[in-house]
Amino acid sequence: MNRSTKKWLFIKLSSLLLIPFMAWFIINFISILNNDYDKLISFLSEQPSNILFSIFVFLSLFFYSLTISEIFEDYVGSQKIKNVANKLVYIFAILLSLGTIITIYNL
Repeated sequence: MNRSTKKWLFIKLSSLLLIPFMAWFIINFISILNNDYDKLISFLSEQPSNILFSIFVFLSLFFYSLTISEIFEDYVGSQKIKNVANKLVYIFAILLSLGTIITIYNL
């Protein structure tokens, strides 16, 4: 299986996995929307919520980095610029995921 096929499968699999997490996030976001800051902190501090939200953030950024990478592949002509842009997107996604997860667990 070549690299493009693997990337396509990862995009499809991550988008499929994001559906239940997105539904969970929207339902919970609506329930805490009109509450105060303390309610939000208590929601994110609870054990199932912070694990599910961490997985949701990781999957979202994984999906984001793969789809942005695919856009670079299609529309950027220079191989050197593609490689640099892809690496920057991957680094950004990793750092943002780690930063978000560390922040959630430190609440």
